[in-house]
Amino acid sequence: MNPRDLIKTARGMAVLDPQQPTQADLRRAISTAYYALFHCLALSGADLLIGAERDSAWHQVYRALEHGKTVQICDNDQKMAEFPESIREFAEAFVMLQRERQQADYAFEVRYNKSFVLEEIDRAEEAISHYERAGVQDRRRFVALALFKLRPIERERGKK
Repeated sequence: MNPRDLIKTARGMAVLDPQQPTQADLRRAISTAYYALFHCLALSGADLLIGAERDSAWHQVYRALEHGKTVQICDNDQKMAEFPESIREFAEAFVMLQRERQQADYAFEVRYNKSFVLEEIDRAEEAISHYERAGVQDRRRFVALALFKLRPIERERGKK
């Protein structure tokens, strides 16, 4: 799934009715903007760890990304401090949009307006651009952190 296509779809939903978009359209636009970030990371992980050939291994890595675990990593200041600003900005947007997506999908008492939703879509698009500007090694380290359980490195016996 192309993250830029999802951004375009989200923007289209937000302006579907130029006068007064429905709450359903605005809520789906928020959700779609978040999924643009999610698929950006899933796609990057599969491409960076497996390669461009979309075989069963590629699909397994693509599908391995978990929403909750990724938010925990992105929201961990200590872990994020290891990355350049471009990755940190992506991570911050990921956390914010994931929370907004949950609210859009489940907090029916909240009302959205078009200008707010368009700002969130812009945030997602900008975050993708930041992520794409990061170096390959930084993106690879980031997706590895998001995809795999972190295990402490054991020190060799007798060494400190």
